[in-house]
Amino acid sequence: MPAIRPGATGAVISGWGTALPEKIVTNDELAATMDTSDEWIRARTGIEERRVGGSTAGLSTDAGRQALEMAGLTPDRIDALVLATTTPDKQWGTAALVQNELGLSCGAIEVNAACTGFMYALVQAHGMIAMGADRVLVIGTDTLSRITDWDDRGTAPLFADGAGAVVLESVEGAGQLLGWDLDADGSLLSILHADVGGTIKMEGKEVFRRAVRLMVDSAEKAMAHAGVTADDIDLVVPHQANIRIIQAACERLGVPVEKAATVIHRTGNTSSASIPLALADALDNGRVQHGDLVLLVGFGGGMTAGSCVLRWGGDAE
Repeated sequence: MPAIRPGATGAVISGWGTALPEKIVTNDELAATMDTSDEWIRARTGIEERRVGGSTAGLSTDAGRQALEMAGLTPDRIDALVLATTTPDKQWGTAALVQNELGLSCGAIEVNAACTGFMYALVQAHGMIAMGADRVLVIGTDTLSRITDWDDRGTAPLFADGAGAVVLESVEGAGQLLGWDLDADGSLLSILHADVGGTIKMEGKEVFRRAVRLMVDSAEKAMAHAGVTADDIDLVVPHQANIRIIQAACERLGVPVEKAATVIHRTGNTSSASIPLALADALDNGRVQHGDLVLLVGFGGGMTAGSCVLRWGGDAE
């Protein structure tokens, strides 16, 4: 059950880090090669520019190293690495490569739930700590530019590359996680998918409609498990897919859109990196205070959905 069991070892986020490629691609640059415009893209997506380049392993390593440094941890103190990605550099071994580059001496696995990947990885990491791990490094990274059709104006303006990471550390008591939800509906795979070796295919209008429903449903389940309501939420950190989806989801949840953390205007849709990038930005800019209730919620191809409610604060053991 998604409710947190009494007596389970809890965890807190003690460090975070991000990584974005240096290359910036603006809307005007896209408009020079396809039938679109800066105004059209901004109005429909909220995106002004996106970052393109780098490898999944390289970006993951950079973000992971920042998170370790913020947490004040040496590599030997990490018990597990969970990498959420839908664009591994190789068929297998990307997480192990990141583990090696960071100097870790622990298990390393990859989780693929498309844009919901970070939520799946975060919940899995909490489970590891509940079962006895002390510290888990969770990274969400995608290099979607490699599987984007740059001649398709329906998808090319949306997707980009980036990474975000957090360190989870065990604590006495319940920790930050109050409630969570993970979900999937395989009957919707055809509206947002990418074949092996192919590019992203998306039915935009249908994805919009389904995404809002999935996000709201998942968020409501997580809040119910946490015993809180939308009025209690201080900050929403949604998947950065489309500003209109974020606005519609907030409206249906009854949360003012001003409470949403957004970085989509400068990052685009970075899939598994999306939520940790927005969370890190909110934390770095002082938008989260001790005791605040933070709702993380996302959706992805498959289609998948996931959310969790965190009460910010607490000290690692």
